[in-house]
Amino acid sequence: MIDLVTDAFAGRFGRVEPRRAAAQFVTGLLTDLEIKTCWQLAEQAGHGRPDAMQRLLYRAKWDADAVRDDVRQVVADRLGDPDGVLVVDETGDLKKGTHTVGVQRQYTGTAGRIENAQVGVFLAYASRHGHTLIDRRVYLPKSWTGDRQRCQQAGVPDDITFATRSELADHMITAAVDALVPARWVAADEAYGNNTGLRARLRALRLGYVLAVSRDHLVPIGAGKTRCRADQLAADLPATGWTRRSAGDGSKGPRFYDWAWLADVGADGDPDDDGRHSLLIRRNNSTGELAFYRCWTPGPVTLAQLVRVAGIRWTVEESFQAGKGQVGLDQHQVRRWTSWHRFTTLALAALAILALCTATSRTPEHHGQDDMIELTVNEIRRLINVLLIRPTHSIAYSLRWSTWRRRHQARAKRAHYARRLNLELQP
Repeated sequence: MIDLVTDAFAGRFGRVEPRRAAAQFVTGLLTDLEIKTCWQLAEQAGHGRPDAMQRLLYRAKWDADAVRDDVRQVVADRLGDPDGVLVVDETGDLKKGTHTVGVQRQYTGTAGRIENAQVGVFLAYASRHGHTLIDRRVYLPKSWTGDRQRCQQAGVPDDITFATRSELADHMITAAVDALVPARWVAADEAYGNNTGLRARLRALRLGYVLAVSRDHLVPIGAGKTRCRADQLAADLPATGWTRRSAGDGSKGPRFYDWAWLADVGADGDPDDDGRHSLLIRRNNSTGELAFYRCWTPGPVTLAQLVRVAGIRWTVEESFQAGKGQVGLDQHQVRRWTSWHRFTTLALAALAILALCTATSRTPEHHGQDDMIELTVNEIRRLINVLLIRPTHSIAYSLRWSTWRRRHQARAKRAHYARRLNLELQP
């Protein structure tokens, strides 16, 4: 499966050296290295120095978006299903300083508060066969797009202007549709569900959606302009308005919630809109906590279908967990625009390998075995390390790398000390 994915984008490299380095980079991301930076990946690949890996991210000529397209196509070919779901979400990486592309003090769900962070918006694909991330965009706040000198220093192309996170989601979904990724649905959390423009765009693409919205979200009622808060609509429901259904299987069994479905509410007023609008409400049967979803489909739909899509949204969280825990998605120690997109694209390729291996391993004969669970992404990566990736290098090789690292760090230390002293001596 490693060769299947890396061969899919091999033709994007004009020279053999970066082509080989890219395949080794992806393989290195699948290893059990604790830290997955250019230094560690170069050592794992058997290089004497990190130059080839660093050149791959910084100076080599190749198009990260084209490689992304190839990875997305492999995923669509192997996991594709007409009832597939595109899931949008974002994740933040905490950063120090101000020079890393996109970094500023902003809210990130990773930390649960405002921190100095870089935020990436991602698109995942989920079907009955499996799920993985298939696209990415780095979010540039106005503090960046309004400072062209800062953008130039980080290598941001001149034609990149400010785009909201919902607009970045729109771009990725549209690209997936244009690439004929088989999908019928879109799911996202309330940061995207509250956006009127994104909902309109999805209707134009004829994609059904189950988008979370906030409890104070104003839902249009009837043919007029009357709007009512989502939580008020829930409070007015009778006890008979709720039904218990599973939103899918979790690690501890089916995830049962109480659901209420208000059909024919929530129309945004598009003159050409001929679809079915509704509001879906989920209630935790233990805590009573409520969640709300604006829904639209181009044709008739059942409650079971909407509940399934609402439950699938959590697969993107699993993909983030696997991406960061298994292939180092958050370990990019790069500052520039191009380098971020290149590292992240190769991490998506590594994650796709795990997703495809997991899907392939779930054959009908294994599905019914009660004495063991199906192979997970974590277990697949362990097996890849044991069965496919080259064993640990010799002691002499490891010592040579230790010597190189300490000499490089000594040079960096001297440079930092000299810079600090020069600053102190300036009048």
